[in-house]
Formats: sequence, C-alpha cells, structure tokens
Amino acid sequence: MSDTVEDVDLPFDEETTVQDKLEVMRRRLDVLQNENEQMRDKLLDANAENNKYQQKLERLAHENEKLKQAPLFVATVQEVTEDGVIIKQHGNNQEAVTTVHDELKTELQPKDRVAVNNSLSIVKILDAETDVRARVMQVEQSPDVTYGDIGGLEEQLRDVRETVELPMRRPELFETVGITPPSGVLLHGPPGTGKTMMAKAVANQTDATFIKMAGSELVHKFIGEGAKLVRDLFTVAKENEPSVIFIDEIDAIASKRTESKTSGDAEVQRTMMQLLSEMDGFESRGEIRIMAATNRFDMLDRAILRPGRFDRLIEVPKPNVEGRRAIFEIHTREMSLADEFDFEVLAEQTEGASGAEIAAICTEAGMFAIRDERDAITLEDVEQAIEKVLAEEDDDEISKTFA
Repeated sequence: MSDTVEDVDLPFDEETTVQDKLEVMRRRLDVLQNENEQMRDKLLDANAENNKYQQKLERLAHENEKLKQAPLFVATVQEVTEDGVIIKQHGNNQEAVTTVHDELKTELQPKDRVAVNNSLSIVKILDAETDVRARVMQVEQSPDVTYGDIGGLEEQLRDVRETVELPMRRPELFETVGITPPSGVLLHGPPGTGKTMMAKAVANQTDATFIKMAGSELVHKFIGEGAKLVRDLFTVAKENEPSVIFIDEIDAIASKRTESKTSGDAEVQRTMMQLLSEMDGFESRGEIRIMAATNRFDMLDRAILRPGRFDRLIEVPKPNVEGRRAIFEIHTREMSLADEFDFEVLAEQTEGASGAEIAAICTEAGMFAIRDERDAITLEDVEQAIEKVLAEEDDDEISKTFA
C-alpha cells in the first residue's frame, strides 16, 4: 500500500539541516502526486460508470415514451383525391377517407404502404417490401435430382421441358414460328408418380430463379393474408426474371368454388382469385413460367385450367412395365447387388406400383441386407421387400375403402 502524507514525519529541530528538510518535503510531494494520480483514475472510472447509467436511463426513457404512444396500423393507399386519401387497412380490409397535409400528400401514390393511428390519420410512409415468407421460398441451392433420375416418364418430361426450358433457352424458335410460348404446365396424377421429382429436375437443370411453395402455405386465417402472399410471390419472381414458380398441392387453394358462406372458404376463394389474376391478368406476366402439381385433378376449378393460365395439362400416370424396369435400374445403380438381377421380372412382379413405391422397395431390400449384416443385396431381399411394401399399400387401400 502507498504511503500517505501522514506517514512521512517532519523531524525538524534545531539540528535539522536545510538538506534534510528538502528531502522530507520532496518525499511529501511524491506522496501527494501519487495520491493525485490515484484520485484522477477513480474520477475517470466514476465518469465512465456515470455515462453508462446515463445512456441506460435515456434508453429506458425512450422506451417509456414509445409505450405511451398509441399503436400504429399498416394500410395501403387506394387512391389520392382532392378531398383526401382513400386507404385500406390491413387485416380487416376496412376502407376509409383520411386527410393529410399537402407536403405528405404530394409524396403519396396508389399502392403505397403507410402507417396510420387510431383515428386513421396517416403518420408516415412505409418502405415497400415483400413478405419474408415469399423470399424464403426462393430455392438458393439446386436439388440434386436430374432428368436421368426419373424413369418411365420420357413423354411427360419432353412436354415439361418444351413448356418451361425451351422458351428461356431458345426464344427465337417461337418468334420464327410466330406463336406465344406456353405459360404454364399442370402435372396431375396419383401420388408417388414423380410429379415433384420432375419439378426438382427442372430446378436443377434450368438457370432461372426457382420458387417453390405448397398450396396449403397460402391458406391463412387472417383476411387478405393469402392474397398478399400470392402478390409478393409474383413480385419476387418478377424481380428475378427469368423465373419458375412451382405450386405443389395446388388443389388446396384452387378447388371448385361453392356457395359456402363461411369466412374460411371465402378467404380461400379470395386467394384463388388473386392467383388467377397474377397468372393471366391485365398486366404482362413477363418471363415467368408456372408449374403446379396435384393428386386431385377432379377438384380443380375450371377457371384455373383454361389456356392462358395452364396451357399444358400433363397426366403423370403410374409407370408401365418398361417404366418400372427403368425405375428399378435407377434406384439400384448405386447399390451393392449380390446377384444378376432380371429387372424385367421385377417390373412384372410390381404391377400397379408407383415410382415412389419402387424406391421404397429398393430401400427396404437394403434394410434386409443390413439386418443380416451382409454387404450386398440379393434377389431374395428384393422379392421380400416387394411383398412387404405392396402388402402395406393394399392394407391402406382396404382401410380407406371401409373407413
């Protein structure tokens, strides 16, 4: 511990020399300088601590002021008139006429997003933005599925490539012939036949921006949310042309319209109306191609099936015997096989099976080999897998029949 001034004695008497007095005073001066430095350091620390608490106090005061303010609501400008501004509030679709000062009025345009208070007065203009859910649907990394991974659908693949890829890669062909390229393709057929795999292959092979979504993702409980998400999806697609939008399970939002008066059905129909408008409305769609898939073609509304929205309706059936043989070859090419398999015989044994079921058979055969601690798959493994997988499918069908 450092000396204090009191620790330094002053042994002055008649015999003390001037030199001794100077030495004592010098020591006292050193102690005082040391104490002064320590006090300066403490003062700096206290000032820093004070500044920290002062900033915290200002932040809390600011948050307190914000909590005292009335909440703001998001609305969209519908029209700017001489009498005022017509706005539509988000969430409840309430329309109102409000007045604004001249300076703000000159900046407002139809479709601008604005913040309004409880009295529906416009407080400020918000930046235009698309729903973040629409942006995360954009595929950043291409799937590892190629056209070579799809068997038994050569004709369907040709039609899809002509509709989606060809207009982007060779637009001059359509200009020479003098026709407008097909704008959309709808894939329909039983589950497991490869509809989604075809979309993945398109995403892998094309250089266009690929946006994927499920029809059920467009169904929301809040009025106008589904329609807004549809608009935002097409906005993202237009910003990244050329682009492809793939809608899986489109029957979730495009089923036949009914006379139902429930709010849920009405909201689904509003979402479908917005989709119809975006697909073939007054404004040009641009370099945007639409792909969709459904297992329930019979449920779709006629309006969405007409040319101009989906120019090509492609049925994707269960594979025939040649298709099943090709699918077996595709799914076993990376597998360790102990025997020379006759894929023609396996294809005949799996009559009525879909591509997804054949893939499940190959996986199940591999599980039999792993269970027996073998390195390769035998023909017996595959035959047992066929019996197991197809028996399970038959049980499911029986259950649905008597449900």
